[in-house]
Amino acid sequence: MKFWQAVAFLDTDQLLDIARITDEAGFDGIMVSDHVFYPEKLSSPYPYSPDGKPIWAPSTPWPDPWVLISAMAAVTSRLHFTTNIYVAPARHPLAIAKAVSTAAVLSHGRVALGVAAGWMREECDVMGTDFDTRGARIDEMIEILRRLWQGGMQEFDGEHYDFAPLEISPVPDTKIPIYAGGDSNPALRRAARVDGWIGNAYQPDEALRHVQRLAGLRKAAGTLDAPDYEVVVALLAPPDVDMYRRMEDAGVTSMLCAPWMFAPEPSEDRKATGEAAYATSLAAKRGAIEEFAESIIAKM
Repeated sequence: MKFWQAVAFLDTDQLLDIARITDEAGFDGIMVSDHVFYPEKLSSPYPYSPDGKPIWAPSTPWPDPWVLISAMAAVTSRLHFTTNIYVAPARHPLAIAKAVSTAAVLSHGRVALGVAAGWMREECDVMGTDFDTRGARIDEMIEILRRLWQGGMQEFDGEHYDFAPLEISPVPDTKIPIYAGGDSNPALRRAARVDGWIGNAYQPDEALRHVQRLAGLRKAAGTLDAPDYEVVVALLAPPDVDMYRRMEDAGVTSMLCAPWMFAPEPSEDRKATGEAAYATSLAAKRGAIEEFAESIIAKM
């Protein structure tokens, strides 16, 4: 079982220290979340809260994933990095290809791309892309990215993207894995065709049902026996070795965790505004991360 740490909502100026601590503690990787902005008027329902409202404030930092990943890779030696998830349909695939490829080269192959269709219509509207075709466009994007990362002149003639032969550089010497997020039928079918699936915020039994659905789709897609296929799950449950072993027995290869959420020293100002009250000091976060490594990772 591998262990990844989520770093969404953390103070940006602490993230390089968090990366070093995570590396030293024995985690396998860090997952970076993504949004371009927070609109003043938000009508799209957030899918991971009971009332459909985001669990963060408009001022919550969302650093650019590929700038952040490149910086964290520069101060670590073994951690891998991916996005959970990158709102790919809000961008053009050529821009995505260049950013991810550069990060992969700078990190010496420690980068994967986690993508999903996204939930915020406003994000696509402001960025000038069509929200209603985001699923079909992300499928074309995956094909485009795989071609461009091979190097050399590449062209594409699709329903949503079309370009004459062109080449991007730099490109890595090794494959950049692509993981897909989401649990709708189209999302899981997409995940079955790529290199892995990232499942977010489930109760354990619900996670296992999705993993079983994914296994059937992977069998149909011919990826069930792929040796490097990743099944990553984040659970809405306290850390527990036996539970993680149950996940492993069911085919989960990686757990996405956030031990810093359980650190002491909750922020009083965040309590007052109704935001999630997480520790603010780096020392408290370090302690929680190291405790998780000792009590969970070391016993798996």
